Amino acid sequence: MFSGFSRYLKIILPKSLFYRSLIIVATPIILLQIIMTIVFFDSVWIKVNKGITRGVVGELKILKDIYLNDRENIDYLTDIYKNNLDYEISVIKDNLPVTKAGRKFSPIDRSLRRELKSEFGNNNYWFNTTKYKKAVEIKIKVSKEEIIEFIIPKEKIITSSFRVFIMWLTLPSIILIFVAIIFLKNQTRPIVNLARAAEKFGKGDYVNEFRPSGASEIRKAAYEFDRMAKRINRHLNQRSEMLSGISHDLRTPLTRLKLQLALLNQKEVSLKMSSDIDEMEKMLNDYLQFAKTQSQEDTVKINLKDLINKIKIKLNNSNLIVEPVYEEIFLIGRQNALERCFVNIIQNGLIYGTKVYLSLIKSSNRVVIIFEDNGPGIPQEQYRNIFKPFFRLDKSRSLNKSGVGLGLAIVEDIVNSHGGNINLSKSKHGGLQFKISLPF
Repeated sequence: MFSGFSRYLKIILPKSLFYRSLIIVATPIILLQIIMTIVFFDSVWIKVNKGITRGVVGELKILKDIYLNDRENIDYLTDIYKNNLDYEISVIKDNLPVTKAGRKFSPIDRSLRRELKSEFGNNNYWFNTTKYKKAVEIKIKVSKEEIIEFIIPKEKIITSSFRVFIMWLTLPSIILIFVAIIFLKNQTRPIVNLARAAEKFGKGDYVNEFRPSGASEIRKAAYEFDRMAKRINRHLNQRSEMLSGISHDLRTPLTRLKLQLALLNQKEVSLKMSSDIDEMEKMLNDYLQFAKTQSQEDTVKINLKDLINKIKIKLNNSNLIVEPVYEEIFLIGRQNALERCFVNIIQNGLIYGTKVYLSLIKSSNRVVIIFEDNGPGIPQEQYRNIFKPFFRLDKSRSLNKSGVGLGLAIVEDIVNSHGGNINLSKSKHGGLQFKISLPF
């Protein structure tokens, strides 16, 4: 039973730390306010109001009894009540209204109804507390044809201490909750900043000028995160620079070898060796491209529609079929990296198929880019392997016959660094389908 209740609480309670902390602070204040209101309302206000109402009804009963014994001095009596008690009194020949007296759920009306019923009995009175803003109308039956109509100031029945009490009870509570909101906002802001920095760093962005702040525990966590991010960035930069430097340095001896082979008289040997050197040069270019994906690039606001059109114009290939994109779709990312990612997939599809189909689907918070080709495809069990660096698939569709196997590793690295994911499946055109999902 308790596990079900706990599960229900987890569903209805807010997920953020700020609102959970606010509930922890505000709930005791609100409960205390409710308890104090109930105690005051039950033990003080109702008793005071009951006493006041009983006194007013007693005055009405005195006037009725005097009138029944001495009808000739009614004007004298009404003047006394008006001058001393501020009552407006008139004796009229009429019947009591047939409408029900008082409101059902009003404590004032309930108290007045109870006292009038106790003094005058059922069906011998009628009152209205809403007709006048500052007065209460009460009618008492004297005989079959006569009633006494009283217009009594409302403050004679309703005590003003209740409003004062509620004001002094709620006003400090509102001020305390407001102060708590400001305090909690300042306490949770460093945690939010740390989470944003971690998210930004997880997407491959450089975290610039991150300042630890807040409580000592949060400040320590932020300081350690900053040190960790700098160490990881330093490691990635060293790796990229080393790979780029080695690849660049190897180009010089390869160029010298190509020049020496051009001077050889044995053309058959020269052609074979030139082919091997070209392949090595292609490998070095792939290494350099992979190193570029590891380098830092600033994030910008990207219009996916413009980016797709730019790639289409750049490739200038009629076999690339792009479905029209009518809606502007923006996301925050690294434009050159995303362009390299899309171009790698398109070129891969054009190598092993005759056509590549590109389409975009937008949801509430993500955009899905779908690439399909009509090539031979690959076995489903090899879907995850093709993203491994230097992996070669020696089957009908060898994804690496024109490179060293870094193209799709670059694609997966770029997609993951943007907080997205990539899935493979069989294309409706018979080949392979790449489905990239990116948040925006």
